[in-house]
Amino acid sequence: MKRGSLAPVLAVALGVALASRGVRADDVDVAAKNETCAMRISVAITGEAPTATLLASADPQSQVPTLLKSEQFREKFARFINATYNRSPADEPGGDAPYYLTKHILERGKPWKDLFVGPYDLQQDDEGNVTITDNPEGLGYFRSRKWLQRYAGNELEGLKISTAYHMLQNTIGLKLVAVTNEPNVDVSAKGRANQPCAGCHKDPWYALDKLATVLTRRDDDANSDEIEFKAPEGGPQTVLGGITVKDDKELVTALVNSDAFKFRQCRLAFNYLYGRDENLCEGPIFDTCMQAYGAQGTIESALGAVAQNKAFCE
Repeated sequence: MKRGSLAPVLAVALGVALASRGVRADDVDVAAKNETCAMRISVAITGEAPTATLLASADPQSQVPTLLKSEQFREKFARFINATYNRSPADEPGGDAPYYLTKHILERGKPWKDLFVGPYDLQQDDEGNVTITDNPEGLGYFRSRKWLQRYAGNELEGLKISTAYHMLQNTIGLKLVAVTNEPNVDVSAKGRANQPCAGCHKDPWYALDKLATVLTRRDDDANSDEIEFKAPEGGPQTVLGGITVKDDKELVTALVNSDAFKFRQCRLAFNYLYGRDENLCEGPIFDTCMQAYGAQGTIESALGAVAQNKAFCE
């Protein structure tokens, strides 16, 4: 017998054995693929192994909407969002406001944009407990006191450049890297007006200094042990390619209403499910995600469009 010729013999033997039990080899292949698919979607969405019911399902991807309603998913996704929006855990629970508000929104089936513009008030008590209440003056978690204190920054005149940048990064995924960290660089407003700093702070559509101008300022003269804030200075600003905004609400609302915001949410879906950005060949799937999110407005719709595509289990 020639080397390697056992494989076809064994395959025939396995086929005969299965046939004698009334089981087709094709059925075994389908069952194995379904179990693999069940494992993949369960781990990707909830972080846990699939249930026996899901493993036995003839169409595991049909169970994606159910998985997206589970507490396991809400917890895992809230942690993912918090880690995506923050480089490290906060010193205080309230500083991780995205985590708490993500869970709140998912539990109540609210539109995903509410994370940024919803009428909520996040408060942390003396024992570190975070509570969320309805407040018509709220702006997602962007007016949460502990979050604002975390990203107040250290600009010399109290301009909250760090806050402005995190609003951009969280909503539309903008990522910037400092062009220099030399100790003798002039970081004052005058210094930032010169290149290379002006390339991010003064000139582009996302000019950080202009965006920060419409935000409240850090009040270094306040008689308090905590960081306090005062009214904005400088008046309305024309930013984001020609949009004039006068305060944080108008700024964030403009960001949330942009196509870049929708794109960001589907990229988040790919990162959550695949652990990476989308590939060029996945353009049709990404388009389906954009359509689903545009029609329904929930992050679950974006995730579902990706996880229920047949390519996810292939």
